[in-house]
Amino acid sequence: MTDESLSPDMLSTFAQEFDADTAARIVQNAVTETPVTKVAMDRRIVTSIDPSMSVKVDTWATTNQKKSGRCWLFSGLNAFKPAVNEATGLKSFEFSQNYQHFWDKLEKANYFLTSMIELADRDIDDRTVHYLLSDPIGDGGQWNMFVALVKKYGVVPKYAMPETESSSNTHNMNRTLEMLLRRGARDVRKAVADGNDAHAVKTSVMQQVYRVLAIHLGTPPTSFIWQWEDKDGKFHRHGEVTPQEFAQLYVPDLDEYVCLVNDPRETSPMNRLFTVDRLGNVVGARPVTYLNVPVEVIRSATVATLQDGQPVWMGCDTSKQCDRERGIWDGNLYDYEGTYGIDLEMTKAEELEFGEAMMTHAMVFTGVDLVNGEPRRWRVENSWGKDIADKGFFTMNDSWFDQHVFEVAVHRSRLSAELLAVLDEEPIMLPAWDPMGSLA
Repeated sequence: MTDESLSPDMLSTFAQEFDADTAARIVQNAVTETPVTKVAMDRRIVTSIDPSMSVKVDTWATTNQKKSGRCWLFSGLNAFKPAVNEATGLKSFEFSQNYQHFWDKLEKANYFLTSMIELADRDIDDRTVHYLLSDPIGDGGQWNMFVALVKKYGVVPKYAMPETESSSNTHNMNRTLEMLLRRGARDVRKAVADGNDAHAVKTSVMQQVYRVLAIHLGTPPTSFIWQWEDKDGKFHRHGEVTPQEFAQLYVPDLDEYVCLVNDPRETSPMNRLFTVDRLGNVVGARPVTYLNVPVEVIRSATVATLQDGQPVWMGCDTSKQCDRERGIWDGNLYDYEGTYGIDLEMTKAEELEFGEAMMTHAMVFTGVDLVNGEPRRWRVENSWGKDIADKGFFTMNDSWFDQHVFEVAVHRSRLSAELLAVLDEEPIMLPAWDPMGSLA
């Protein structure tokens, strides 16, 4: 049997080779005193980027999710606030993210407990059960989960349900909900095992979840008075409306939008429809599905939508090759390979297969810089506040797009007839823990 331990001779060789490498010792001097991101940053890229775009649709201020994982809700709502500005003459409008957040948490709790009942015959260490218990009610989500919330609960202006301390800083609330739901999972599993009414147990837990959410986030409005003063100073009063009626006024038919992803793994064939086991928030809503396409299809659909004056919801692996303060992404922004003198290259498919990549953040494309019809740079509305980047808008070089953008939501009209036909097929089911089921 081969001895796989680290021997003294091996460690001595490592140390001798490092000490003999002048470049490694110079970098050691730099990195022990300076963050490696500053040492590895390619200055040529930083000085070549500016935020100007040949196509730009944003005329509004950015938002701030603060210490929460609600980027997918912020970006979903941000994608449609231009429609409100155009219809009302408002200069700046913002939907209530807290309203959507409340209902998402409540629905996620019900979705989780329903799964616990349905999986009650499995061992507690079953991989799916264990995966669901690891994060029963996180802040994140996907496009179809946003759609499910809007269709069921509508939307409201921010003043109708403003931010609270806990909507902007979700840690303490989430910790309480996690404890409550794991205890609830224990109780519904026991009820099933004992032949008792697990659904009655679930209802009792859900009442407690509602109570916790109302304490932290406030009580969602069932109606509100919609009136406003437009940018020219003219006053308008629409009257009392429900959240569902407000959505009908300003949000397009979200069933007409398709989630496109780029998953180049050999196990994920292109031009096929996919879903992920146990992925969702609203029980009874349309399942979370996405159409896997080449990245060029995503790029072309996004460009065409922006050229028509509409922003595009997107999901990506945001932390890779990113300067948060400057607000820039580039595929080679940091030369870690040159800094360390090691090989770090992996394809997008390999990063997915080996746990190096997944969708971690959702934002909105609001511009693109085209040269001879081809994109070289993208403008992105983030939800990290206005004090970074270009007043909160980030700049993405196209070199970043292929490797780190995973998902966009576009209107069906952007797809070919061949791709539209795929939407009617039975989706391929991926396991609950697949990286394409990650929540932004």
